[in-house]
Amino acid sequence: MSTIHRLHVSAELALGAEIELETAQAHYLQRVLRLDVGASIRLFNGRDGEWLAEILTAHRGRVLVTPRELSRHQPDHHAAPTLLFAPLKKTRTDFAVEKATELGARRIQPIITKRTQTKQIRNDRLESLVREAAEQTERLELPTIEPGIPLFQALENWNPDEPLVFCDEAGDDQNALWGGEHGRALPMAEVISQFSSANGGVLIGPEGGFTLDERTQLKNLNFVYAVSLGPRILRAETAVVCALTIWQTELGDWR
Repeated sequence: MSTIHRLHVSAELALGAEIELETAQAHYLQRVLRLDVGASIRLFNGRDGEWLAEILTAHRGRVLVTPRELSRHQPDHHAAPTLLFAPLKKTRTDFAVEKATELGARRIQPIITKRTQTKQIRNDRLESLVREAAEQTERLELPTIEPGIPLFQALENWNPDEPLVFCDEAGDDQNALWGGEHGRALPMAEVISQFSSANGGVLIGPEGGFTLDERTQLKNLNFVYAVSLGPRILRAETAVVCALTIWQTELGDWR
C-alpha cells in the first residue's frame, strides 16, 4: 500500500486541473503532515479514478493541488450490498457506518423501527465518517448515505429483483424467551448461497430486535429472507460487521 496520503475531493480530476482543498484537508496536510509545495498526495472523487497529485501552493491554510498522473482507473459499477440498519446510541452508529464502508457497502440506509432507540441522525457526520473510511481503505467510491426513514417506507422503494436478508434472532413463540426455538431462521451463508448476484441488501434491526408485527410483515414480502447469524444474540453493530462479512465472502469481492 502506498504511504502517500490519500484524500477524497468533490472536484473533477483531470491532468493539469487546479484544485483548492477544503480548509480541514489543507490544515491536516500543512499542520499535521507538514507537507509543502512539491509534495505528492493521492486524490479520488468516486468518478475519475485515483490520481497522483502535486501541491502547487501551501500558504496560510490554503492548499492548491494539481493532478499529474492517473494511477488507478475508476472501475465499472460492481455488485455490492446495501445496508439498512436501525440507528444506535452514541458512537455505535458511527462504528456501524464506518465498518459498513470498510466492508464495501454501496449504500447505507438508516431505518426507523418500533424499537429504534435513536431517531436523530446527523447525515453530515456520517458522510464525514464514510469519507475518512474510504480514504483509509483504498476505496475509489463512497457509499451513499440516505436520510433516515421508516422501515416499510424504505421497503416500498426497494427493487424486488434484489434479495434482502433480515437478521432474525427470534423464534415464533410469543411466550418463550426470544421466541423459543420454533420458527428460527436458517444460517445466513446457507440462505444467500442460492442468490445469483451480489446486488441486494442486509437489514439489521435495533437492540431488542424486530417486533412480532414487523417480523410478520417482513416475512410476507417475497424478496425478503430471514437469516440467522448463529446461536448468540449479537449487538446490532456487531451484526452489521458479521452480516456484511458473510455477504462479501459468499457473493461479493472477497471471493
